[in-house]
Amino acid sequence: MLRRQLLAGLTAALLAASAFVAVPAASAEPIKLGLASPGPLADPIKVAVEEAKAQGLEVEVIEFTDWIAPNEALQNGDIDVNYYQHVPFLENASAARGYTFQSLGVGTSSKLGLYSSKHKSFDEIPEGGTVAIANDPVNGGRGLVLLEKAGLIKLTPGLDYKATVADITENPKNLKIVEVVAQQLPRTLADVDLAQGYAHFLKDYGLDPDSALLFDPIQQRFALQWVVKSDSPRIDDVKKFVAIYQSSPAVREAITTRFGDLIVPAW
Repeated sequence: MLRRQLLAGLTAALLAASAFVAVPAASAEPIKLGLASPGPLADPIKVAVEEAKAQGLEVEVIEFTDWIAPNEALQNGDIDVNYYQHVPFLENASAARGYTFQSLGVGTSSKLGLYSSKHKSFDEIPEGGTVAIANDPVNGGRGLVLLEKAGLIKLTPGLDYKATVADITENPKNLKIVEVVAQQLPRTLADVDLAQGYAHFLKDYGLDPDSALLFDPIQQRFALQWVVKSDSPRIDDVKKFVAIYQSSPAVREAITTRFGDLIVPAW
């Protein structure tokens, strides 16, 4: 009888102790969020990070200076999510490098234009003039489409943003097309006759973002995406952060305050 009482007491004690250790604590590791060219994106992100922290979700922002490294870091598991690319860019990168990524939601979309610090109209651009466009496949293609809309070149029909310099079929002014890292395009304006540019990058360089000779309308398909690896163990945490970002009035206000209609929420 005494033995049975001792065993029962020991079992009860073990069960009571297990109540404190059976369920492991949630991971304390912060979500690692990669941003490329963070300047135009940083203010709204900071607001969302603070709101997430208040809700018990830690987010660490990691900045990159190019548009290749954030996807490589995501593929290698160095970050949990990146935010800098639209769907056409993502599809092109995935096809080229074999990524298995997915979008968990949409962010903002921005204006793209053709700018000149030397000329006030396309007619003034001289024979043999120099035009700078983005050097990555999708965004460079967008620049070429704008040049066609401006009447400066003609492209092989049907390619849209997939066009490359090799697809120029007519170039009546014999323009020299130079390809430049997209973030650096505003710096070329003093040296070229015309440059493709993202309005928010021009603003960050202290230039007039509304001075484009031609704007490409904001398009939903070029809205930035929250991108993760398809097998990421942090998908639920990232979804929570994206929901905070998208539902926050303070985030929306931060976007509008800094950029007006140059960058707009796309959700």
